[in-house]
Amino acid sequence: MAESSTQRQDSFTCSVCLDLMKDPVTVPCGHTYCLGCIKGCWDQEDGKGIYSCPQCRQTFRPRPVLSRNILIAEMVEEFRKTRIQTDVPAHCYAGPGDVECDVCTGRKLKAVKSCLDCLLSYCGTHFKAHNDLNPGRKHSVIDATGQLQERICSHHKKVFEIFCRTDQSCICYLCTMDKHKGHDTVTAAAERTDKQRQLGPTQRRSQQRIQEREKELQELRKAVETLKSSAQTAVEDSERIFTEMIRSIERRHSRVKELIRDQEKAEVSQAEGLLKRLEQEIAELKRRDAELEQLSHTEDHIHFLKTFQSVSETPESKDLSCISVNQGLSFEAVKKSVSSLKTQLENFCKEEVMKISASVTEVQAILPPEPTTREDFLQYSCHFTLDPNTAHRELHLSEGNRRVEWRRELQSYPDHPERFDGWQQVLCREGVSGRCYWEVEWSGQWGVNISVSYKSISRRGVGHECVFGFNDQSWSLDLSSVGSSFSHNNKHTKLPLVASSRIVVASSRIGVYVDHRAGTLAFYSISDTMTLLHRVQTTFTHTLHPGFRLCYSGSSVKLL
Repeated sequence: MAESSTQRQDSFTCSVCLDLMKDPVTVPCGHTYCLGCIKGCWDQEDGKGIYSCPQCRQTFRPRPVLSRNILIAEMVEEFRKTRIQTDVPAHCYAGPGDVECDVCTGRKLKAVKSCLDCLLSYCGTHFKAHNDLNPGRKHSVIDATGQLQERICSHHKKVFEIFCRTDQSCICYLCTMDKHKGHDTVTAAAERTDKQRQLGPTQRRSQQRIQEREKELQELRKAVETLKSSAQTAVEDSERIFTEMIRSIERRHSRVKELIRDQEKAEVSQAEGLLKRLEQEIAELKRRDAELEQLSHTEDHIHFLKTFQSVSETPESKDLSCISVNQGLSFEAVKKSVSSLKTQLENFCKEEVMKISASVTEVQAILPPEPTTREDFLQYSCHFTLDPNTAHRELHLSEGNRRVEWRRELQSYPDHPERFDGWQQVLCREGVSGRCYWEVEWSGQWGVNISVSYKSISRRGVGHECVFGFNDQSWSLDLSSVGSSFSHNNKHTKLPLVASSRIVVASSRIGVYVDHRAGTLAFYSISDTMTLLHRVQTTFTHTLHPGFRLCYSGSSVKLL
């Protein structure tokens, strides 16, 4: 049925517009066209005075009078009404992304071919008509494309057929005569052949890249699933552990309340017993006092003398001879102890939560690239403060514990087990467990040591186990106006001079970068540019703390 419908449509198709005829008229040779189409053709021939049939080329003189072919018009209209949707399958109509037939009217069909000579795209039916109208003329036809205009030279309106190797662009043959005259040109087909040979290695590289990316895709998906599962487990474990801690605190809270109430009950019970006995004794004393008062007023001398002996002796109280009452009675000390516990817990929790936060941020599905510029490094900038509990007594801290200077006079620091007592050193309070970058400014002719250290480094004495860079607990960049070196585990490496000048007081800015997970430690000299001084690749097993050793009185270090 579809074939029959197509044949009928071909019978009613105007060979000029390639669509169903509108107002069909028949010329003397018997061919039929749209009234508008044949008039347009003959209007162009008015100058010659000879009019021809577009199909058979039979000529007419004078211009024939055109009349509407009523029979064909009715047949076309009937065909137009009776044509059903199934004659053209739905998949033949152009949809989004398809190339439309330029000749179809109404709902357009998908184009199957494009003609580079006509600059039109055709569906199957109109492509057949195109070929029928151009017998013996070989047009350049390609698979349907919606980019026909991109194949046309905007200057000469000719099809691109040439490739200019000098300018690496497609041109038409006229371009070789003006703008591209003298250039290295070849036909588009020849350049395609050459590029086709290059396409193989390029495609292999592309396919290899696809395989690598697909592998990375699978790894990333797996990492995401692992991350989600691990995060859920961590949330559940954290919920359980925090619930246990809360219950533990609540149990101790209840225990403290119980202790207070038990003590209150015991002391109140004892006091109430004493109160009762005191009240009884006071009542007895008042009774005897009344008897004495009455006796003092009696006029009977014999009665007075007989009674006097019995009432003149004051009975002594048993176990109540001496009562010492605590006038400053208070549970204030308990309140202070509980407040102290609260402060210690808050400080401890703050420090531990910082460690937990650092551990959380280390869980990364995609590892960030290694920083290369100062702007990159500053993205990992960390804020540190010097810990007064670790500072040697000759070190003076200032500017919010961000600057340290060696002074001869001893500072009034309290005793503390974490204080360095042999070397003029100090550690920062905060630790490093992920990626971190910080900068310091140092001064002093005899220099300073800029270090990182485990918190477990020894503090007492002047042995190598206490000094930065002389043990396996610390890494140290040693700076002075006359030279610099790097030290770790008592091994020393000389480095280029980084002080600004060899004068009495030299100063410089140093950047320190740590990637704890990767085991990277790097020191940079900072000026207009960053200059790598030394880089260490190792394995860090504990949290690192920035530290400084000042080598002579007047030396200083400031955290920036």
